[in-house]
Amino acid sequence: MRVHYLQHVPFEGLGSIQPWLDAAGCGITTTPLFESSRLPDIDDFDWLIVMGGPMSVNDADAYPWLTLEKKLIRDAIAARKRVLGICLGAQLIANVMGAEVHRNPFREIGWFPVQGRSPSDGSIFRFPSSFEAFHWHGETFNLPPDAIQLARTEACENQAFQFGPSVIGLQFHLETTPLSAQAIVSHCRAELTPAQYIQGETAILAAASEKYQALHDLMGNVLSFLHAAKGNG
Repeated sequence: MRVHYLQHVPFEGLGSIQPWLDAAGCGITTTPLFESSRLPDIDDFDWLIVMGGPMSVNDADAYPWLTLEKKLIRDAIAARKRVLGICLGAQLIANVMGAEVHRNPFREIGWFPVQGRSPSDGSIFRFPSSFEAFHWHGETFNLPPDAIQLARTEACENQAFQFGPSVIGLQFHLETTPLSAQAIVSHCRAELTPAQYIQGETAILAAASEKYQALHDLMGNVLSFLHAAKGNG
């Protein structure tokens, strides 16, 4: 399977997704949008993964490539490709599907519990009723039309959704590794201002290996679900 991923900043890469795709024998290509806006043709991939970043989906004046990126995501969904969005990526998917992306009442940064909300339907990905995930966001999305809510948190009502059999958006980060956590803290440390749903640097980076393993196991479940989904390709 041919996977193409869109990376918005150098410090938010595939993380634990990379070894999973390698083990599954997927061919991987990328567009580093912080260096180049050269996007692939819709026929060049079977699965599109859209990563996170500190910019907003509404920042097209500052980042003109956002307009081109949104078109690619929209075309991929219309072509029934597999599409996975993480954080900004989920917001971009929601946005191209007609949902508003806006500032969340709270910034949510650190390790916080998530509540799975999906129905018991084999065609819909089902999260555990409660699990912990890594978060780093200040904006959120309304639920897109015809999408099914998969998860929520106390601080943010819409944390994940599925559209059709092969499109999933995750506001939280399941791909985070100790190295990527250190990288985002290093680049975005100024956002760690004391607040109800913002953990400090020490608490964020003190996560035990078991916590990361649980995160990666759940990421693997999402990837396995999409890999097996009836997409075009």
